[in-house]
Amino acid sequence: MEMVTSPKKIRRVHPKKFALWTAIVSMLMLFSAFTSAYIVRKAASNWLSFPIVDEFFYSTGVILSSSVILHVAYKAFVAKNYALYRLLLTVGLGLGVLFVALQYMGWLTLNSDTYGIFISTNQSSSFFVLLVGTHALHVIGGITALMISWIYALKGSTKEWTPKGQLRLELTFTYWHFVDILWLYLLLFLWIQQ
Repeated sequence: MEMVTSPKKIRRVHPKKFALWTAIVSMLMLFSAFTSAYIVRKAASNWLSFPIVDEFFYSTGVILSSSVILHVAYKAFVAKNYALYRLLLTVGLGLGVLFVALQYMGWLTLNSDTYGIFISTNQSSSFFVLLVGTHALHVIGGITALMISWIYALKGSTKEWTPKGQLRLELTFTYWHFVDILWLYLLLFLWIQQ
């Protein structure tokens, strides 16, 4: 008697999800290289230390809140509670913009006469600008994606769940959560390196 086996069903990853995760891995490698260079360069005798200003800690709370709210917004979309989804997406986007504003205020504080941290002050400030500035570019990309999702949410067509809409949100929110975790890593790294 011959055994018949059924072919295994292959689960495929959506190409857009695969592209996003590939990009996230490459961004992790980029920031790993930057932080490794920071550690190596810090061994030099002319390295200056400077404080992490309060605005950076406040912005951390804001971006964490944004991530939680956006996660709940996604759950509301899947549950077809579009009014709650739109509200939470708007709040999450607003918190993302507030994060950028707090980061900018932190830069102004560092560039004030009190601290005198400018990009040309020392290699330490240049590395700080490189790390936080590169993260800021990624945050701006995330806010752009959130704004696109927000515009779609305001359209009248967002009255029913679609696989395309869910995929767009999954990609946007996955990227935003990555940017959130990346900021936590950078903040802890810079705080420990003081």
